[in-house]
Amino acid sequence: MAGHAASVWVGQVAVMAFGAVDTIVAGRHSDLSLAALAIGSSVFVTVYVSLNGLLTALLPIWAELHGGRRLAAIGPSARQSLYLCAAASVLGMALLLHPQPILRATQVPPELRTVAAEYLAVVGWSLPASLLFRAFSTLSQALGKPQLVSWLQVVALAVKVPLSVGLTFGIWGLPELGVVGCAWATFAVNFFLCALALWLLRTQPFFVALGLWRRVEPPHGPTLRAFARLGVPAALTLVVEITSFTLMALFVARLGTTATAAHQIAANVTALLYMTPLALAIAASARVGYWRGAGDEARARALALLAVKLALGLALLMAAAVLLLRGWIVDIYTAHAGVALLAAKLLAWVALLHVSDAMQTVSIFVLRCYRVTLAPFVVYCVLLWGVGLGGGYLLAYHGLGPLAPQLSPAAFWQAAAGSLLVTAGVVRWLLGWVSARAVEAQA
Repeated sequence: MAGHAASVWVGQVAVMAFGAVDTIVAGRHSDLSLAALAIGSSVFVTVYVSLNGLLTALLPIWAELHGGRRLAAIGPSARQSLYLCAAASVLGMALLLHPQPILRATQVPPELRTVAAEYLAVVGWSLPASLLFRAFSTLSQALGKPQLVSWLQVVALAVKVPLSVGLTFGIWGLPELGVVGCAWATFAVNFFLCALALWLLRTQPFFVALGLWRRVEPPHGPTLRAFARLGVPAALTLVVEITSFTLMALFVARLGTTATAAHQIAANVTALLYMTPLALAIAASARVGYWRGAGDEARARALALLAVKLALGLALLMAAAVLLLRGWIVDIYTAHAGVALLAAKLLAWVALLHVSDAMQTVSIFVLRCYRVTLAPFVVYCVLLWGVGLGGGYLLAYHGLGPLAPQLSPAAFWQAAAGSLLVTAGVVRWLLGWVSARAVEAQA
């Protein structure tokens, strides 16, 4: 599990470094570019991560087929996932290519709204390629081959960095496009990754036994319904989780460019920290799914509970590092004194939030192996939307009881940290209960 998680972590950090590179590049270009990136990337990440949830949720299905030695059944299942990719692409592009209603509803200032819409128009066309690559990633991770994905993502980062710098500042003979240049770099990298994934599927002997390269069957109702029962609640859960953070950026935008830029730095650091529990969650899902497919519920439960303990230990170490190094971290992102001062304050809340976020992430992913997706969705709606986002909005703009309005993005981070702490406790208890029942049922 540790080896699997390490491979996934390398690739996920490379992917999140895409956002870190864009944040640094936009911050060096101008405060307006950084603020526009905060808005545009918030909308894109909301759509992208939520739709990725549809495909990532298939990992337990393919891992169980792998554990049960039913490799020939994976090929038809993987081909059916192409229909899921197509439907998700249509839905996502409709939202990304027409973002004005969302930007107006959240009262994003007009000067930011135009640039953010231009950014989204470019990255929206790259969504089909990114979703196909996510399907490849999920399949590789389910089969215990995460290194295939990680190496591709590291190579893609080497392509992304010069493209973002060159297209933003107009160097090396490239046009100067400002923050939209970061979007074009993302577009190019997503199609590059998709092409490399198709090449691996055609050339790697490991995939031959799966029988992937056959005629695509018509849509198979039972298979697609099984995908939907697992994938749709998982995707909706991710919608709640990601929007509880990305809507923060849209609500913070009305506080001005400095607040928005500082919030973007805090959000980017949070996303980078999230890669460690995410990697562990993916690895744990693959191993728990494998052993459930092999018929060993006791071993599956032991791995599930161990993964949560590992997540907690690693999160405490990383939170301590952020608290100690937050001044240095902020200096990497911006040279603006006001932005740096506010961002350093926000990182203290980021450190606290990360500990709870790590535990609930691993618990949620492993619960999918037990086909438990609806209960986490309800918990997320109540706590992350109601307590986290709603409470943060009240603390920031209206006050809460005797507390006066803070008029600061810190209010949102305080409420988010509290809501995630309760969420982590609830889903951890649910995981322990469900896995224990599975062991008892098998006995």
